[in-house]
Amino acid sequence: MKNTIAARIADFIKDFPPFSLLKENQLFEIAEHVNVIYAEKGQHIFKEGDKGHEFFYIVNKGAISLENFSKETPETVDKCDEGDIFGLRPLFARENYLITALAEEESLLYAIPISIFKPIAENNAKVGNYLLESFASNTRNPYELEQKGKLVVQTGRQSEPGNLFELQPAPITKNVIKVNPQTTIKEAARLMSEKRVGSVLVVENNFPKGIVTDIDFREMVATGVFGIETIVASIMSSPVVCYPPNISIAQAQLSMVKHNINHICITEDGTPNTNITGIISEHDIMVSEGHNPSVLMKAIQRSSSTNELKKIRHKITLLLRGYIDSNIPLGHISKVIFELNDATIKRIIERCIKKFPSPPPCKFAWLSLGSQGRKEQLLQTDQDNALVFENVPPEKLTETREYFLELAKKVNKRLNIIGYEFCPAEMMAKNPEYCVSLNEWKDKFTNWINNPGSDEILLCSIFFDFDISYGTIALSNEISDHIFEITRDNRKFISTLAAAALRNPPPLGFFRQFLVEQDGHDKDFFDIKKRGLSPLTDAARVLILYHQVKNIDNTAERFEKLATLEPKNKDLYLACAYTSKVLLKFRTRNGLQNRNDGRFIKLSTLNKEEKTKLKRSFKVLKQVQELIKFRFEVTAYM
Repeated sequence: MKNTIAARIADFIKDFPPFSLLKENQLFEIAEHVNVIYAEKGQHIFKEGDKGHEFFYIVNKGAISLENFSKETPETVDKCDEGDIFGLRPLFARENYLITALAEEESLLYAIPISIFKPIAENNAKVGNYLLESFASNTRNPYELEQKGKLVVQTGRQSEPGNLFELQPAPITKNVIKVNPQTTIKEAARLMSEKRVGSVLVVENNFPKGIVTDIDFREMVATGVFGIETIVASIMSSPVVCYPPNISIAQAQLSMVKHNINHICITEDGTPNTNITGIISEHDIMVSEGHNPSVLMKAIQRSSSTNELKKIRHKITLLLRGYIDSNIPLGHISKVIFELNDATIKRIIERCIKKFPSPPPCKFAWLSLGSQGRKEQLLQTDQDNALVFENVPPEKLTETREYFLELAKKVNKRLNIIGYEFCPAEMMAKNPEYCVSLNEWKDKFTNWINNPGSDEILLCSIFFDFDISYGTIALSNEISDHIFEITRDNRKFISTLAAAALRNPPPLGFFRQFLVEQDGHDKDFFDIKKRGLSPLTDAARVLILYHQVKNIDNTAERFEKLATLEPKNKDLYLACAYTSKVLLKFRTRNGLQNRNDGRFIKLSTLNKEEKTKLKRSFKVLKQVQELIKFRFEVTAYM
């Protein structure tokens, strides 16, 4: 019988050089001898001066940092993530390691035995050349190595894999109620009522043959299709979906969705041919953990009050905290939190519309602006939104506007109740200025773009980043098309927007007194939004607009797209994408720790590693601003 673990390892390594250069039988021979190593964050794989191991390593999951501590100033030689190999020295020389390898985040490694691999490599010139090049290379482009896949953050507690809800074992009920196929429906119902359970397993010799749930009783008995004296074999679902005892919550949820079921049978080997050991129900999964994404999504969709949504919002914050503490890549975090935020907005709008005596008088769209529009609103900051309704005859305009303004007031109020502060600048849909028809919106953007003063540029920086949260997408698409049409070849506007992107130069003298707030409530705090996030966001916006690329609003994704459009600047743009994630994660972690929006950071609370990472981020910011100065021939717009 084929070794399934070795097969999975071979299937993974075959996609990465030099293993991709090997034949299938060679891959499997190596995979059969691989050791799987779990490394916690901060754990050393080997240290400088250590005797060479009998293995070299490939990263399956996580990130490994290669550090040189022998220099006066320690430096990062390389960073390895999924598919990267390291620790090659013993393969070429019987010498001690010259660098240190440590896990930058929770990592899973495959240790490749040199005794098995070396004879294969010696007989394959391509493999040998690749390894020699890898061994000889002391460093890669620092931008590229930092952006290779995962966001690495050296701060915070590292969680065990089991601390992630989706990866935990699913909750199994071992006290299963069983009946034989000849049991009557009446007797099965009595047992379920007596034991207060929602299902019974139909078994023969303790092997599962079928399952009967309260849904079956409702649909097949209460409707009169079957009488209560009928045997359960007549209404049971068969065959039963079975899994072994080590099934994870994520796997159980996916299986239930796939098979459209609410219960899973657990047997000794995961097949119907061995003894039953327990049962998993959808309800048990839901009550086992309240802040799982799919559970929260269902709770949002079923919510019947604003207070209920407020409680769910708290659970979303707990989910965010778990993700941040577990060093989940920020791209994944942003997408999950965005979807939950978006579902919350949708639910509020749905409930508000139902409270009106009449439906909306015409098609409309609710637009989320700013950080939510960019899918970057992880914490509960103030709300920025707008509403656009389709063009109506002049005689109906006032009445239509009044309807949507009243709707917007209700929505804004409820968003405020669940934790999104009102925008101090009143950039919300309840403001008559931002609750207008499609043509009126087009006129506004035309005016802002053709007369780009400081106020107009500020409005553009907010309103250019939008995402539809509810309503007719054709309306938001028309606005987007209009923006790109009137900015195409509009040198004056693009130059003004570029100059505005330079208003906050990078704090290269970081941690000096003049870089912190000088007065007010946030005196002596560092403003990570003003000095880091906003300048990067502004840079990405003007550059993507310059290339006339639609439908990409997220800052990191904009830079990643720019990297494909301008190959010569690829490394810089990828570094900017990476940096935007680093800074957003800094702000998020700070906000979670201080229960606020995370914007202002007390520098004295940062450790050396955190300060170093911030300094590197500002170096990248300086370079992209220099690019903007040169390309658009501008200086900072004041």
